[in-house]
Parts: sequence; C-alpha cells; structure tokens
Amino acid sequence: MESTLNIPRHVAIILDGNGRWAKAKGLPRNAGHIQGAKVVEDMCEIVWNKGIEFFTVYAFSTENWSRPDDEVAALMKLLRNYMVGAKKRANKNNMCVRVIGDKSGLDADLQESIEDLEQATAGNTGLHFQIAINYGGRDEIVRAARKLAADVKAGSLEIADIDAQALDTRLDTAGLPDPDLLIRTCGEQRISNFLLWQLAYTEFYFCDVPWPDFNEAELDKAIAAYNKRDRKYGGLKNA
Repeated sequence: MESTLNIPRHVAIILDGNGRWAKAKGLPRNAGHIQGAKVVEDMCEIVWNKGIEFFTVYAFSTENWSRPDDEVAALMKLLRNYMVGAKKRANKNNMCVRVIGDKSGLDADLQESIEDLEQATAGNTGLHFQIAINYGGRDEIVRAARKLAADVKAGSLEIADIDAQALDTRLDTAGLPDPDLLIRTCGEQRISNFLLWQLAYTEFYFCDVPWPDFNEAELDKAIAAYNKRDRKYGGLKNA
C-alpha cells in the first residue's frame, strides 16, 4: 500500500459469516468460529503493522444468547480457550486488551479471567484491542444512563450537567476514540446493535467475504475505500 494513504486510527469489525463459512465447507458451525478466532489473532498483528492504534471486534452480542445451546456453549468454550494464553500473548506483543459489554452476565470464572487480563495488560502501549462480549449498543447506553441517574441521586452530578460528554464517559468505551472505520463481513449491511453511540460519524465498509476468509488484502481494500471518503464531522473524541 502507498505510504500516502490515510490510515484510520480506530477500526471496528463485525465478525460475520463464521457459520456460513463452515456450512459451505460441510463443517459444523463451531469450526467457523474456531477459524474466525484465528483470524482475529492474525489481524491484531496486521492492523498494528499498518499503523492502526485501536481495534475493536464484535465477538458475542447480547442477542447471541438466543442461539442454540450447543453453539453458545461452544462459543463460551472458545472464549475460555482464548483466555488461557491471552495474557502471555498480549504482553509479548505489548497489546492492551479490554472487554466491553455486560461482563456481569458471564460466568464467574470468565469474569475473573477478563479482569486479570485487563489488569495485566493495562500498561501496554501497543495495539489497544477491544473485544465486545455480551455486548449490545442499546444495553450499553441503558447502563450508562443508570450510572448517570445513580450519580444524580448520590448528589455527585447535577441534572443540568448531563450532556453528551457526561454520557460518553460512562460508556464501556470511555477513554477510547470513536471508530474511524467500521467493517462488516459476509455481505450484510447493518450494524446489528454494535457501538450505536460511537458510530455517529464513522465510515462504513461492507464486503462479501466471510470473516474466516478475511485477510490483509481485504483490509487493504477497506482502507482504500476509507481514503475515498470526504470526512467532515465533529465527533466527540476524534477531533
């Protein structure tokens, strides 16, 4: 890629098509999730090498609990397997890992693993990698609103002081820049309750490739398309 390209600072991806990829190959859906997880790990290195500083992936939504029990169990097992070596890998690569979403809805062992991972990598200065787990944009905004209400009730916040910035600092993504580019794979063109607040001024890129087949060449296409956009906006944290 040409060095003159404007590289987005923060890229968010909706990882779509794992199940369809597996079905097309005559494999169980879980095989698609396993391959998809490998692509996520590869992509962390690729995006950092391109100069992307923040990388957020939609791994498990609040709506995913309605999937068949065996698929949900397989996804939770995959998450547990990831956590086993995540701290060592992240520290080796100087990567700061953060989980966004309602972590209270996860099993206690996963909550402990996530807290340990976040604390152990908080000081790392390389890629900031956010994983959305048990995440829903509407749920996030509701939880932030409850925090605002609690602060008003406690007397630490005046109603007149509630503004966009006040809510923004109570979101799961507090302290992070809003995404510059959202990518969704496998042909769907919707945001599926992902980062509803944060995507207000984000550029969208949709591709037909299922996530397990997503690679550096596909990312290059997304960045090239991003460079053709005329970005004029007044985002909260990207100015």
